[in-house]
Amino acid sequence: MADHGEQACKSVDVGMTRVFELFGKRWTGLIVATLMPGRVHFADLRRAIPGISERMLSDRLTELAAAGLVVREVCAGPPLRVAYRLTEAGQAMEPALKELGAWAAKYLQRDPYCPGDLS
Repeated sequence: MADHGEQACKSVDVGMTRVFELFGKRWTGLIVATLMPGRVHFADLRRAIPGISERMLSDRLTELAAAGLVVREVCAGPPLRVAYRLTEAGQAMEPALKELGAWAAKYLQRDPYCPGDLS
């Protein structure tokens, strides 16, 4: 096994570690991307992201709120509804998410089994 000195082995950037601890979880990026245009009610958010369960959506929204990226708003009823919107910090993710989408369109192969994949 090669002997590596401190200079040869660099640690991963702390900021990148924090980003991927949050955005590396399934659904998180899709939730943020879905909230980019503005406030979305919980039920509409769930319908917009096929395959996500109510429990998983609720868990991810709670994590995003704790990270300061999402705000939960209770809308007066009847019926009583809950909506979510991005904070300024969440909205600041838009350029990065657009770049990731452009990168995916260019470099990731299209999924032949996904009818919604038009890239």
